[in-house]
Amino acid sequence: MPRLKAVAVSALAALFAPALFALDLQNTPAPNSAVPGTLNYVEGSAQLNGQPVGHNAAGSAALAEGQTLATTNGHAEVLLTPGVFFRLGQNSAAKMVSPSLTDTAIAIQQGRAEVEVDQIFKQNDIHVVENNVPVQLIKTGLYEFNADKATVEVFDGEAAVAKNNGHWTLVKAGHQLNLSEGPNQKPVTFDKDQAEQSGLYRWSSLRSDYLAEANQQLAGEYGAGYAPGWYWDPWMYDYTFLGPYSFYSPFGWGFYPLGYGFYGGGFYGGGYYGRRVYPGHPIVRGGELHSGAVGGFRGGAFRAGGELGGFHGGGGGFGGFHGGGGGRGR
Repeated sequence: MPRLKAVAVSALAALFAPALFALDLQNTPAPNSAVPGTLNYVEGSAQLNGQPVGHNAAGSAALAEGQTLATTNGHAEVLLTPGVFFRLGQNSAAKMVSPSLTDTAIAIQQGRAEVEVDQIFKQNDIHVVENNVPVQLIKTGLYEFNADKATVEVFDGEAAVAKNNGHWTLVKAGHQLNLSEGPNQKPVTFDKDQAEQSGLYRWSSLRSDYLAEANQQLAGEYGAGYAPGWYWDPWMYDYTFLGPYSFYSPFGWGFYPLGYGFYGGGFYGGGYYGRRVYPGHPIVRGGELHSGAVGGFRGGAFRAGGELGGFHGGGGGFGGFHGGGGGRGR
């Protein structure tokens, strides 16, 4: 895996913007309020429910229940829950199954997709359906889905895959599972170093880098007056995430709630890199597999969780969807 990287120093310039700008940033609405399914970035050729969409659709278009997002020679990024980014590779398609904030499901129909999970709570049920099999993401990390090969790869984190016999298979970090080989198939290791050379992985890492830079542009402006959630960056022209704690994305990019490496009046680890911090270790809880949606699934047998640590949603309910800043492209 790549080493932890510091966010570009140029992003620090936003921390010294005038206070008047900070006021405008917090009161000027984004193109639309972010919800699960919001289109956050488009590069190249993409279609939303058969209609072409471009980079100007970021923040204003959303993938509603039953709608399909497809790419040809391009990539697209979709917001799921706060801190979770779904990224579609080239010549790929995905259908929104459920855009609920607490019951989120999207089906990968062809091609490949990666999901970066930077924050997850016990109230979240996040599923990616592939080959008619629901896969629940239960820990922070990075996951890749290949519908053409019917495989799921866990770079970092942990996923729970539903079996036909009502049981679940856990896929841990560094392992993959073939979803077409029956309920007795076991997870196996895969070559992460080789997988990290793919175009989708490198594009996803770059997107994570840009989001971290946007985080730095906004964090210093909001300071202690923010509530964790999505925030619109008018320079990057996308939503980024400000969490309740500092953390590193699976690619090693730093996200901080109060500015670059700053938290509670000090710097983590005494330097710019700091230490990897999450608001509690996710846990797995037992539950029921409910009927409905794809292949008779809704909810899930596994739920990820952790201490909320004083987390409060704002604006759009739990998770705190927020729009901040204006609307000009870069």
